[in-house]
Amino acid sequence: MMNFSSNTHCGSHTSKENILPSSKVDASQAQRPKQRTVLGVLSENEQRGRSVSKGGQFSKHSSVSDSSQVTFLGCTSSSGYDVYVEEACEVVLSVSGQEEVSQSYHLDTETSALQNEALRFLLELSSSQCQESCMQSEKDESLMSDEVLCVSEYAKEIHKHLRQSEMKLRAKPGHLEKHPEITSNMHVVLVDWMVEVAQEYKLRTETLHLAVNYLDRFLSGTEFIKRGNLQLVGTAALLIASKYEEIYPPKLNDFVYITDSTYTKVQLIQMEHFLLNVLAFKMAAPTTNQFFRLFMSIHPVCANTENLSLYVAELSLLEIEPFLHYTPSIVAAAAFCLASYTVNKSLWPDSLSVFTGYTMADIGPCLNELHKLYIRAESHPQQAIRDKYKSSKYCCVSWISPPDTLPVS
Repeated sequence: MMNFSSNTHCGSHTSKENILPSSKVDASQAQRPKQRTVLGVLSENEQRGRSVSKGGQFSKHSSVSDSSQVTFLGCTSSSGYDVYVEEACEVVLSVSGQEEVSQSYHLDTETSALQNEALRFLLELSSSQCQESCMQSEKDESLMSDEVLCVSEYAKEIHKHLRQSEMKLRAKPGHLEKHPEITSNMHVVLVDWMVEVAQEYKLRTETLHLAVNYLDRFLSGTEFIKRGNLQLVGTAALLIASKYEEIYPPKLNDFVYITDSTYTKVQLIQMEHFLLNVLAFKMAAPTTNQFFRLFMSIHPVCANTENLSLYVAELSLLEIEPFLHYTPSIVAAAAFCLASYTVNKSLWPDSLSVFTGYTMADIGPCLNELHKLYIRAESHPQQAIRDKYKSSKYCCVSWISPPDTLPVS
């Protein structure tokens, strides 16, 4: 069994994903302690919020991680919401042609009253939007960030495109046969470690799914990868997926750091280049997570069902066999059915059957395999995914007992 180093911690998680700790020191500048305290440190976005509240205006580098927030609002991490409005000024041209700024100018009473009323309305509206955005950010990013998939008028076209792409950008079953030094158990250990890294750096759910896709497609397209390089491949896959998916991806030094400097920056850059070339730079691979988001836009379910679907779908990343024999859309449908039956005793709704063209006969084999994996999860040697979904952030769904049987053959 491979012994991947992972000093990840399960400290208090903030609601934001993909927020790098601002206090991290460059690996080249100081010797790092063996145990890392990455989580629970003041995040970059929180620091920006505090600097806004102190300075009274936004820096040009300030940004908001949730696209639903308006850019001119300053939402700090406290319960209050501050709105900063710059003073009105009038720009006029002098005789010389240069701009002169007047800090104030006279308005008639009626115009001033209208402006004040409009400003009050703007402040009320903006504060409401800010509160709503900040409240929404308490949910898992992965439950709300893929709103582009929820545009009903394009849902059929999106689904058709994803179904076509998933056939082209998927790993081949049995690809480990081309790598004599790598076993299926090593793959399980590697993916479990990648889950911990994604948790530590608060990466999005889609980033993890993409990284595993890149890993398996790379192994499908290569031969005789050495055992000692397998973690390097997984790290490079995470690095590329982060660059593709995240707003603030971890830096190169961070990815060297998470391997306890087992690999150098040069080695990681070389593997990144190698992996990209093997994948022919085709990075927009459909994942189980993408299909599930699309299904949710057609047939929304309760939070328990939604998070349980994410949990069992993520469990499928651990096992190459048999899940590489199924397309991501089938795995997503099976995860949906399993979670729906566990929580509500219902399976595949008619709306999704019509939308996807999948029947229970199509989903059944994958559903049975996923059910077996769900039952084994409690006693599985690798527990990173199960520990992740014990959090209240995911409604503690990994504590939910799986059904003993399913009403499918």
